[in-house]
Amino acid sequence: MNIIIKQIELIERIDRLIRMHATGTPVELASRLGISRAQTYRMIDIMKELEAPITYDFTIQSFVYEESVGFKFGFYTKELDATEIKSVNGGSAFERLYYLAKIS
Repeated sequence: MNIIIKQIELIERIDRLIRMHATGTPVELASRLGISRAQTYRMIDIMKELEAPITYDFTIQSFVYEESVGFKFGFYTKELDATEIKSVNGGSAFERLYYLAKIS
C-alpha cells in the first residue's frame, strides 16, 4: 500500500510543477523528484493514461498541460442536498429529527 501512496504523491508533485511551468527538462525533473529519467517518463505516461493532456514545451523547457485540468486524489467531505439525504439509509428519519430539533 505504501508504494501506491508514494506514486500518488509523486503524481501530485509533478502536477504542481507542471502547473507552475517549472518541471525543467526531463533530466532536471528526474533530479528534482529523486528518480531516474526512465521513471519520470513512466510517471508522465501514467498521468497521460489518466487523461492528463501533458505535452513538452521546448520554448520554456517544461512539461505543460494543453488545456486546463484538475487533479485530486483522496477522500473529502461534501454537503448533501435534500435528495441525497433522503437516499441515505435513515435519511428521511434523520431529516424529521433535524426538523424537530430546529423548532424546539
